[in-house]
Amino acid sequence: MRLPALSSAVPAITWLSRYRGPEFSADLVAAIIVTIMLIPQSLAYALLAGLPPQVGLYASILPLVAYAVFGTSRALAVGPVAVVSLMTAAAVSKVAEPGSPEYLGAAIALALLSGGMLIAMGVARLGFLANLLSHPVVSGFITASGILIASSQLKHILGVEAHGHSLFSIVGSLARHIDETNLWTLGIGAAATAFLFWVRSRLKPLLLRLGIPAQLAGVLTKAGPVAAVIVTTSLVSLLNLGQSGVDIVGTIPQGLPPVSAPPMDLDLFATLAPAALLISVIGFVESMSVAQTLAAKKRQRVEANNELIGLGAANLAAAFSGGYAVTGGFARSVVNFDAGAETPMAGVFTAVGIALTALFLTPLFFYLPKATLAATIIVAVLSLVDLKALKRTFDYSKSDFAAMAATILVVLTVGVEAGVAAGVGLSVALYLWRTSRPHMAVVGQVPGTEHFRNILRHEVTTSDTVLTLRVDESLYFASARFLEDNIYDMVAERPELKHVVLMCPAVNLIDASALESLEAIVERLSSAGVTFHMSEVKGPVMDRLKRSRFLDGLTGQVFLSQYEAMRTLDPEATARADSASPARAQAHAV
Repeated sequence: MRLPALSSAVPAITWLSRYRGPEFSADLVAAIIVTIMLIPQSLAYALLAGLPPQVGLYASILPLVAYAVFGTSRALAVGPVAVVSLMTAAAVSKVAEPGSPEYLGAAIALALLSGGMLIAMGVARLGFLANLLSHPVVSGFITASGILIASSQLKHILGVEAHGHSLFSIVGSLARHIDETNLWTLGIGAAATAFLFWVRSRLKPLLLRLGIPAQLAGVLTKAGPVAAVIVTTSLVSLLNLGQSGVDIVGTIPQGLPPVSAPPMDLDLFATLAPAALLISVIGFVESMSVAQTLAAKKRQRVEANNELIGLGAANLAAAFSGGYAVTGGFARSVVNFDAGAETPMAGVFTAVGIALTALFLTPLFFYLPKATLAATIIVAVLSLVDLKALKRTFDYSKSDFAAMAATILVVLTVGVEAGVAAGVGLSVALYLWRTSRPHMAVVGQVPGTEHFRNILRHEVTTSDTVLTLRVDESLYFASARFLEDNIYDMVAERPELKHVVLMCPAVNLIDASALESLEAIVERLSSAGVTFHMSEVKGPVMDRLKRSRFLDGLTGQVFLSQYEAMRTLDPEATARADSASPARAQAHAV
């Protein structure tokens, strides 16, 4: 394999060949900061996924190395994230009992499936799939997931047993057990939550006012969860609160993740495949959004197909090292970027830090209260909730709002998989409905110019014998009949009409169904003594028309511009418009 091809397949070759001391120092500093942030998050997100806490650490070691080799983002921080953890719990709990060996095996199998699907999509050059999930649907899904995740963690804050995969079932379960609240657990959870919210919003400004350098203030702020872990763990240990009903993490196996083959069960794979596909697509979209945003700040480029392979490799690495599905985390990646990470080597250094934690520090987490981990999750996910986006979207686009609202509603009431399916399905349905009724405008010539605009919005010159209809969408099977009906109605209203011109500057496609409709229009207008013409047809569309018999049967012409069409078909009307003052045309909108 030639070096350019090898570098394309393994992007790490490119940046490693130029890796020097300054990059090393910057990556090491960034890795230390991200490691401090990732340790409590890894434990907390494993808890959210219904997995033993060490699985979160395992998912933060080899996957980071695999992404560093095959990924293209210089700042993306891969690992366990809240949304994927929630989706893992929702999918795996359908096939195994939480806490059982089968549950862990199913989570590992889910990571294997997700990794395989991502790599397959990357090899097939399907990176464009990131564009097919609309932003309102993704935003609605993340907002609803944040609410759902925060609600699911209240049981750990209260110290009660509660279950459910929808907001109503979770709230109902909490209400039934509210009288079992453990006051010690509630005190720890509430204090940790309040402290972490304060750290997120108030600590850095306070440190800056005290004269602490900005970079150090940032590190101390990111270390807030670690401080909460240390303080609450010490408190539980000193007061022996485990005997008072405070739920603690307990023994975490000490050592590196076991490298072994994931379970190979075809029936299990078939059951988990839909969830794996959804996790793959959602994770990829989230990662690409973060990676592209950060890359743009340094004028770097992120290759979507390579990202699919990089994320796929990370998930395969998780599956073969006892972890679960991973993707790029928004907050973690921003911290990595702000801390000065220059290359994916920062992720490798982070993996080393997590590996050292797994080797030597896990006994320190024995008395860590689960309420503290729940507080970490709640504070992290509530930053993803953006209810104001509902109003912004409603004001701009009612159809996008409908898709966003449906996604939120179904995620909260039914579940994450159904919510995404509902949002995507409604988006597609609304798109088909909108494009099946394309915007069409009768246009006339703007006096003193060669421009043609909507007669309802501008003062323009029109012709009694020439009707020009501008179509502002591509023509395909869903809109073909709508075009026919509108043209027939307009012609019926104008008995003096001799020519119809279909103006096509916004038409990027005419499919076979629309072509048949155009042929029917030509034939029906011809029988009524009206000639059919086209103008401003784009080159690719014209190429396809030339491959058909349409142009042979066309009764009129195809004009390069609408001005040329009017000058040919009604010279007198064109002369009147040319001689008029352009000051008459008061344009309100295009």
